[in-house]
Amino acid sequence: MNKYRNKKCTLDGIEFDSKKEMHRYSELKLLERAGEISDLKIQVPFLLLPDQYEPSIEFYTKGNKKGMPKPGKLIEKSVQYIADFTYVDRGGNYIVEDVKGKRTKEYIIKKKLMLYFHGVRIKET
Repeated sequence: MNKYRNKKCTLDGIEFDSKKEMHRYSELKLLERAGEISDLKIQVPFLLLPDQYEPSIEFYTKGNKKGMPKPGKLIEKSVQYIADFTYVDRGGNYIVEDVKGKRTKEYIIKKKLMLYFHGVRIKET
C-alpha cells in the first residue's frame, strides 16, 4: 500500500498503480477490440520542462558536435507528465487520459502545463 491507499495490480503482464487504473485498461482494451478507439498506449511520457544547465564556455573539439557549446552543470532535472493512457477516439481525436483517485497539487500543475505547452486537455476518469 502507498500513501493514497491504492494497491498495485497486474493484468496482461502490466503493473498498474491501482485497481481502478487496471479496470479502466480492461475497458479501453474492449473498446479497442470493438473499433471504438485505436492506438491505445499506456504510461506515455510528455516533456513539460527540459533539463536546466548552467551556462558553459567550453566547446566540443571532436566528433559530430565539434564547435558546438558543451552543456554546463545540470542544475534542474526535466519535468515530465506521464499519462496513464493515450488513444484515438472514433472521431479521430487524440485523447490523453488519467485515472484519478486524488487530484494532488503536483498533478494540477502538470495538467495546466500540459494544456499550455502541448494544447492537450487531460481526460480524468
